[in-house]
Amino acid sequence: PVRQMLKMGIPVGAGTDGTRVASYHPWTCLWWMVTGKTVGGTVLHEQEDCLSRSEALRLYTQGSAWFSNEDDRKGTLSVGQFADLAVLSDDYFSVEADAIRQIESVLTMLGGKIVYGKNNYAPLSPELPPVSPDWSPVAFYGGYNNSQPAPPMHEHTPIMAPDGRVWTTSCGCGN
Repeated sequence: PVRQMLKMGIPVGAGTDGTRVASYHPWTCLWWMVTGKTVGGTVLHEQEDCLSRSEALRLYTQGSAWFSNEDDRKGTLSVGQFADLAVLSDDYFSVEADAIRQIESVLTMLGGKIVYGKNNYAPLSPELPPVSPDWSPVAFYGGYNNSQPAPPMHEHTPIMAPDGRVWTTSCGCGN
């Protein structure tokens, strides 16, 4: 667990490119560090191995800046540091723990320029470039945690037998 690495004094940075929760979504990763749950909701770590919200966020900011050798330019809200920022849909420090993974940016600024806006901030957002290549899954993405059930692959129509037993027809695939 991350908690054990921190106790051992091992430098830790957090990011979205190699997580045990299999998500590139930063709020899902922060949720995992705070709750100890997998994306499916299974408890992976005991509560004493989970991080506080501040600790988890610090790994994303200061921790990652240290690893990229940029801690003199980013990672904290300090004079002389870059001031990229995001306005969030909810307060990370006060929402229920399980709501952390639902947080989204509604306004993102990089280098002092607005690069993304949603909801009330949408009029401020620049037009996004087209997805390339056009067949990329990104072109069909519906949002984090917005999965919809897929249509059934097989119709297993129940059949009521004369003796009261229920049968289904199927192809034998086990579905």
